[in-house]
Amino acid sequence: MNNTAGSYALVGAKAPSDSTIAKKLREAGAIILGKTNPSEWGSFRIPWDSSNGWSAYGGQTYGAFYPHQDPSGSSSGSAVAASERMDTIGPITKTVKDSAYVLQSIVGTDVYDNYTSTIPDNVDKDFVGACKLTALKGARLGVPRNVISLMSDNTTDSMIAAFNNTLDILRSAGASVIDTDFPAAQDFLNDTLLALQIMSADFVVNIESYLKQLTHNPHNISTLLELRAWTRQSPLESYPAKSTGVWDFALENWDNTTPEFWQAYQKGLYYDVEGGLLGTIKRHGLDAVVLPSKFSWYFAAVAGAPVVSIPMGAMGDEQPVLVDPDGLVGSAPGIPFGFSFLGEKWGDAKIVGLAYAMEQRTRVRGEVKPVVRPWTELGDVVGRK
Repeated sequence: MNNTAGSYALVGAKAPSDSTIAKKLREAGAIILGKTNPSEWGSFRIPWDSSNGWSAYGGQTYGAFYPHQDPSGSSSGSAVAASERMDTIGPITKTVKDSAYVLQSIVGTDVYDNYTSTIPDNVDKDFVGACKLTALKGARLGVPRNVISLMSDNTTDSMIAAFNNTLDILRSAGASVIDTDFPAAQDFLNDTLLALQIMSADFVVNIESYLKQLTHNPHNISTLLELRAWTRQSPLESYPAKSTGVWDFALENWDNTTPEFWQAYQKGLYYDVEGGLLGTIKRHGLDAVVLPSKFSWYFAAVAGAPVVSIPMGAMGDEQPVLVDPDGLVGSAPGIPFGFSFLGEKWGDAKIVGLAYAMEQRTRVRGEVKPVVRPWTELGDVVGRK
């Protein structure tokens, strides 16, 4: 299949082999039918105030729950376009147990990814076995109240109400819910350039490494500088209406081999370790931290910590809110929101179990109805016996 990152620059390019993840899925019996349309280059070309889910090659992806709904970055496919220190691969499935089966198939070391060599030998990898209704009994769950206060606005009222109601369900299942704070949350949210600096430094190096691996490179692009030049001159890439602002920043910044990068990365670790998620888990002896999903990913990404999100409800009477110049709707009645469990490093199986136990008690997914429904079933594509 084409691996384009949504760009015409890679249409027709050939990678030397399947990724380790795709290889493991095939070996487990999975059938890969197609690919999503990501935000171009994993949301890493156009500045953050532009459209989620847009790519030159694939067009605009929309969410299914409101006309012109913002699909968010991960949900439009960018979750599969990882850069080195801020992202990882993970499944998006209908149920927690479906995710557990996928994780069971792909977990382990990867000779092409040195980070996986640090997985402890004794880490719990039985994700399917973790899916027990009793998983919440005795669990200690922290709620960083200052994060919720700092990130709430007039579009999150129904989300916060549903979150607080869900905490009662956790308590009734035998969990202890402890109010906590992330000490550095305010500084982290104010430090708006830090994540961009870290990802930019990785991207400059990582994209060059990826392009060198291609067995067929249709435009002989080998660096980010060359990729930017090709994108700007191509009539297919919608430049300058869709800018290259993130790449401009990356090329003016340092790469991930410099002392400046290491200082920025250490600062990020402080925000998510001593000042954030991992430090809070350790100080309070927690099994996990819980947050509305909209607020959760910031605080796990730099720390390299796992997150599981499950459906919690849908927006109520909030007025539709446009989130970008192209008219994508970020908040509106009926748009679903989630509840997230954030764990310590290598604690994936534990939070999968916690999420499963909650999912079985709430069963929210079937209550939220999309306005767009598929008109093609799998049987129409692959045939029926």
